[in-house]
Amino acid sequence: MDHALSEMRETIRAAAAARTLLCIRAGGTKDFYGNRPEGTLLDPSRVAGIVDYEPTELVITARAGTSLATLEQLLAENGQMLAFEPPHFGTRATVGGCVAAGLAGPRRVSFGPTYGSVRDFVLGAKLIDGRGELLSFGGTVMKNVAGYDVSRLLAGSLGTLGVIVEVSLKVLPRPLSERTRRFEMSEAEAIDQLNTWTGRPLPLSASAWHEGSLYLRLAGAAPAVSAACTQLGGEDVDDAAADAFWISVREQTHDFFGGDQPLWRMSVPSTAPSLSIGGPQLIEWNGALRWLRTDQHAAQVRDCAQRAGGHATLFRRGDRSAGAFTPLSPVLATIHRRLKSQFDPAGIFNPGRLYPTL
Repeated sequence: MDHALSEMRETIRAAAAARTLLCIRAGGTKDFYGNRPEGTLLDPSRVAGIVDYEPTELVITARAGTSLATLEQLLAENGQMLAFEPPHFGTRATVGGCVAAGLAGPRRVSFGPTYGSVRDFVLGAKLIDGRGELLSFGGTVMKNVAGYDVSRLLAGSLGTLGVIVEVSLKVLPRPLSERTRRFEMSEAEAIDQLNTWTGRPLPLSASAWHEGSLYLRLAGAAPAVSAACTQLGGEDVDDAAADAFWISVREQTHDFFGGDQPLWRMSVPSTAPSLSIGGPQLIEWNGALRWLRTDQHAAQVRDCAQRAGGHATLFRRGDRSAGAFTPLSPVLATIHRRLKSQFDPAGIFNPGRLYPTL
């Protein structure tokens, strides 16, 4: 075991004994996400590097402090990619932060094997728990089920269960062909059309609707992509402009995401009709992800999402006194508390980052 890892374990043991709260933070590119970070800084970025990568096995194992950009560059050099297209939100994004945040980009609901969230591609993980113990879960193959669900549980945990120090991720080949089409249509038309298209064997790779324009990315074998473009119609978008557009959506540099209004992330069934709430929207994931900018109170936004069959997260800016995430039901809150107590009995890791009382 190297010095950086040993030192971090000792720091955690001392913090647990003294009940010192720790804020786990490496690149800090996701600081805005969730409730306000609290505690003494614990930086795991020194625990970095590629541990194992065999392209023919479609698996990469990396330490948590590894730069996300570095990992993706290595995959690209071998014609591969992270299927969930994670946002970076800055040049200092790390692999551990990517998994801890659990955020996926435009490719989240693609057709075929690229479908899935971050947790769907986590094969194994190592973390340091609240006792300073190094724990290992899962493995490096999909058929390895020992502890598999525990490693996946870390995706989206925002560091509340422990310090992720290593992860094994399933990767996929990059598509041989990719094209983007643009269509002029209303929000309601776009939602209906997307749900029709997803019921057909089309090589859909991403979708985004905003202000009367629907963008559709198609990816896969060149003949399949070409045939789909002919079948769907629409206006072809230049490759460079298309790449810039999808990056702007993934990294939230698109004009829609700017301004001072609170940004809400609303997860609803893809078939949900237009939301009855005021404010500009950008729709992704074939209708299942609705980004909303509004000054309306959290209770109103969450009620709207609930009536549509989903939930709402305050993603950026705004008053977080009501919590960034939708409050848990009593049953789920009990499960979260028990889980937290097993991994972090002293309650020192990222207190309140997910929920104010956890």
